[in-house]
Amino acid sequence: MSNPESFIEEVSEEVRRDRLYGTLRKYGWIGVLAVVLIVGGAAFNEYRKAQNKAAAEAYGDALYTALETDDVETRLTLLGEVQTPQAAAALTGLITATEMAARSEEEAVAVLQALIVNPDTPPLYRDLGRLRLALDGSGVLDTTERSAALNALIQGSGPFRLLALEQRALLEAENGEIDAAIATLQEVMRGAGATEAMQSRALQLIVALGGDVAQG
Repeated sequence: MSNPESFIEEVSEEVRRDRLYGTLRKYGWIGVLAVVLIVGGAAFNEYRKAQNKAAAEAYGDALYTALETDDVETRLTLLGEVQTPQAAAALTGLITATEMAARSEEEAVAVLQALIVNPDTPPLYRDLGRLRLALDGSGVLDTTERSAALNALIQGSGPFRLLALEQRALLEAENGEIDAAIATLQEVMRGAGATEAMQSRALQLIVALGGDVAQG
């Protein structure tokens, strides 16, 4: 009995082996392709990282060279020639607007407004653009437009909220709305993220406007 059983087992083993080899011959290319894709994908990922690093370094060097130039016109020219990666376009726009403000408020405001409405601008840079618009646009924008930029920051919970409140208080004082300005400054002092310097400025402004410090 043992010999027939052994023979059957050997035959079964050969059949299984033949089926395995047949499957490998038929579908083995899938495994090879998978290995090629994995290795190729890893190589492409490393190549892309190297390219991104090189682009970031080139951008940083060009930006540094532009900002180290003493002449404003030359700085603006060099900034316009910087090959800016898409991720850094908003930063370049903010720097360009700051440089332009010394030459022309109208041009600086135009750059900031374009940056704010650009859907590709990250929220942080968009908010910073609004704050810069309120600060740099005093000679171009009226009080209502500057207030609108500040209100967009005040209504949220972003990092520039308290700074925007400070600027709104100054606008209110500029318009003769003394009580409103004092109330806004008191709100700054109560702000959870208000620094000592910020609280000190608010306190000094409240005193200068004739407000009651005890109410803060």
